[in-house]
Amino acid sequence: MKKQTVATFRAAKQAGTKLAMLTAYDYSTAKLVDEAGIEGILVGDSLGMTMLGYDDTLPVTMDDMVHHTRAVTRGAEHALVVADMPFMSYHLSPAQAVENAGRLVKEGGAQAVKIEGGAQFASEIQAITRASIPVMGHLGLTPQSINAFGGFKVQGKTTQAAQRLVDDARAIEAAGAFSIVLECIPSELAAIITEAVDVPTIGIGSGAGCDGQILVYQDMLGMYGNMAPKFVRRFAEVGDMMKTAFADYRTAVQDGSFPAPEHTFAAPSGTFDGVN
Repeated sequence: MKKQTVATFRAAKQAGTKLAMLTAYDYSTAKLVDEAGIEGILVGDSLGMTMLGYDDTLPVTMDDMVHHTRAVTRGAEHALVVADMPFMSYHLSPAQAVENAGRLVKEGGAQAVKIEGGAQFASEIQAITRASIPVMGHLGLTPQSINAFGGFKVQGKTTQAAQRLVDDARAIEAAGAFSIVLECIPSELAAIITEAVDVPTIGIGSGAGCDGQILVYQDMLGMYGNMAPKFVRRFAEVGDMMKTAFADYRTAVQDGSFPAPEHTFAAPSGTFDGVN
C-alpha cells in the first residue's frame, strides 16, 4: 500500500474510491490499523472518553493530543494521520490555532489536523493551511459543542439547519480544508453536501453517500460499552474476548497451571548447589 496523503484523499474522491478511516491512540493499535490497509487514522479527542475515562471530550488538553499523536505516528507507516485540535486550542485566534496545529505536526508528527465547526472558524482554517498544515473540517454533531447542542443529537434536521451545514461545508472548503467529517446528520443531507464540495467527505452516522467512513475503533470492536451509538456496526466482539482471556489468566495463576515449565528458565544442573 502506498503512503496516503491529502493528495491521495482528493484523488480517491475523483475516482469514486471510498476511504476507510479509524481512530487510534497508541502505537500498537495504530500499527494494526495501518497493516490492515486503512487509509486514514484519526487521533481523536475521543481519547478523552475511550482512553482517559472522561464523560466527554472537553477536558482533553494539547499535551494529551501531542502525547498520543506521537505514539500513533510511530506505528502508522502508510495511513494518513490526522490529529484532533482539542477544545479551546483554536477558539481564541488564528494565531493560537496555528501555534497549536504546529505542535501536533512538529511534536506529534501528524500530517494534518482536524477542527470542529463551520464558517465561524474559516479564518483559523485559512491561517493553518497558510502555514502549510492540512486541515480536515468537521460538521454536524461536533462533540466539543455538546453543551451548546444540549447533548449528543442528530444535526441538520430542519431546512434552515440543513442549508447552514451546506453553507458551512462550502465555507471551510473555500478556507482550505482538504476533507470534511460529517457526523450524525441525515443521510440525504450528507449526500447533498458530498455533491456540493470537491473535497472528500468522511461520514460517521451520516450514511453511505459520503466519500468515506470513520468509526471509533473501540466501538466497532465492542470494547467500549459506555454508550452504543446507532450508527456503529460491531465487526468483532473483542471486548468479550479480552474479558474471557483475563479471567482465564487469573484462573491459571490461581490453580498453578501458569506458568508451566515451558514458560520458565533453567540453569545447568548444579549451578545453585552452593546457594543457601
